[in-house]
Parts: sequence; structure tokens; C-alpha cells
Amino acid sequence: MEALMLAAGIGDRLGGSADGRPKVLMHFGGESLLARHIAILRDAGLGRLTMVTGHNREMIEDEIDRLDARDFVRTVFNSDFREGSVVSMHVGLAALDPVGPFLFMDGDVLYDRRMIERLVGAGRENRFLLDREFLPGDEPVKLCLRAGRFVEFRKKVEVEYDLWGESVGFFRFSPDMARILRMRAEAYLAEGRRLEPYEEVIRDALLAAGDGVFGYEDVTGLPWVEIDFPGDIRRAETEILPLLRDGGAA
Repeated sequence: MEALMLAAGIGDRLGGSADGRPKVLMHFGGESLLARHIAILRDAGLGRLTMVTGHNREMIEDEIDRLDARDFVRTVFNSDFREGSVVSMHVGLAALDPVGPFLFMDGDVLYDRRMIERLVGAGRENRFLLDREFLPGDEPVKLCLRAGRFVEFRKKVEVEYDLWGESVGFFRFSPDMARILRMRAEAYLAEGRRLEPYEEVIRDALLAAGDGVFGYEDVTGLPWVEIDFPGDIRRAETEILPLLRDGGAA
């Protein structure tokens, strides 16, 4: 199994908190997020990590060299990294061409390694991670179900549901789903929808799929945080990292 990770963005919502570095290079507990990703993915048995880079990509290349991880990590460059993440999704899927199941990941997340273990374990070929404990608002991407069926995957929800949770930004997809996502991403670019987030492509595939194509892993209670705003950095340092250390799941 391999992983595809998006790490091309500028991270402008952090202001100066990242000092111009790609978010995947931010340090927590003395380690970069990238170093943590590599260690967790290797421990979970993955064979390769493909990273889509963009903003200050040479910094990521330097970190890969520093970690002596060229045997595990390869990079592909998204020259249009200032546009929406749908572009990075397309670049990454075009380079990946998976022959087996793979993980699709945001690079800016500090998380419990058991999340990856849930995705590589037995279950549906196509899976989300869902956390039912989250602060409602327009920022979290919500995964919604009604009577056991997926009915929405968006930040703003306008449908009825009986279960919802926040998406962690980690997924497992089959090779067939990779082809569907790639074709849909290509359609977005052809239609000029280059500023869209990649979640819209996944949403299209999810809502068009038949019953049983997608599943989810409930990771409620496992610590994690996506680093989007300065407050997320503080939460990572004061709340999440201590839980990872105490639980031995860093």
C-alpha cells in the first residue's frame, strides 16, 4: 500500500506563524509533521509516500534529505499551487496510478497513529475517518449520514441527517475509485473550476456511488488537529501533543 499526500499550499491563514515554511514542515515536540508522517506510515507497513509539493518545495526536498527518506518519499510538483486543492489532487492522482488500495492525506495534520492503522486494516475499500466530537461551524468538513447512507460531504450542510462528524482529511481509496476521482478532477479543471477544494471531487464520487461502495471509521476520541490557523498551533502544542505522548501514539 502507498499514500498520496497534499502539501502544496501556502498556508496563508496562518499569517506569519509558519515563517514561510510549508505547513508539513512545522515542528511539534521537536519533529516536523513530515517526519511524523513518514514514521507512522512506515510503521503501518506502507511502501511509499508520494507528496504533491508547491509552495517553497525546496524546503520539503531538504527535509526529505535530512531525514534520509528518499527510499520512501517521492515528490511531484504542482506549479499552480496558488489555486484550489483540486489541482493538487489531479497532479497527485496522475502521478500515482495505483495498482492497489492507497491512502489520500492532507499533510497539515498532527494525529494519533491509530488513525492510519484503522485505514490500513480490514474494512471497505473506500473509507473516510469520522470524528463525532467537533465544534460546529463553517470550517469543519462534515460527513453526514441518514439511515446509514451517506447524504453529504461539505462544510455547509443543507440536508437532513441523523449522524454526522468531521472529516479528518485522511481517506482510503481503491484503484477504481482513484480513476473515478482523477476523471472528475480533470473535468473540474476543464470546466475552469480550478479554485475548488478537493473535497468537492470526493463528494461527487460519494453521492454518485451505490450502497456499500464507501464506509467510514469512527475515530471519535482519538486526538488530532488540522493546522489551519494560529489557534490550531496552540491547540496542537498544549492539548494534542501531550495526549499523543501520554497515550504512546505519537
